[in-house]
Amino acid sequence: MGYSQESQTKNDNAGTYQNAEFPGGDEAFTKEFLQMIYSYIDLKKYAVNGKFVFVFDVNTSGKVENLDVLPKVKNSEMFIDDMRFAIKKVKNKWMPAMKYGNPVVSKKIIKINFTSDHFDHGD
Repeated sequence: MGYSQESQTKNDNAGTYQNAEFPGGDEAFTKEFLQMIYSYIDLKKYAVNGKFVFVFDVNTSGKVENLDVLPKVKNSEMFIDDMRFAIKKVKNKWMPAMKYGNPVVSKKIIKINFTSDHFDHGD
């Protein structure tokens, strides 16, 4: 019986908080975000190769705010500004996280692996 009570508690907690969700999931967001990056941003300006972590808030309206990108790259501020521009071009909005039935601001972390023939080998 203790096990079923424990499971019940977990289910109760799951009902009080729901993560922010993008229509189609994180994979759909990443795909659409990458399309916007490659459509609008000249990645040749930056040494962008390998894995990058995009950290941002999803506000109570489902909009992306406070974007940061790690690791930092050459011209990091310009790169982050360009990524902000691209992320705003994503058509669908996030469904905000919900706590006790009310929308709340939440943090999202999306990892993207950039591969590019413009990688600076340091030669």
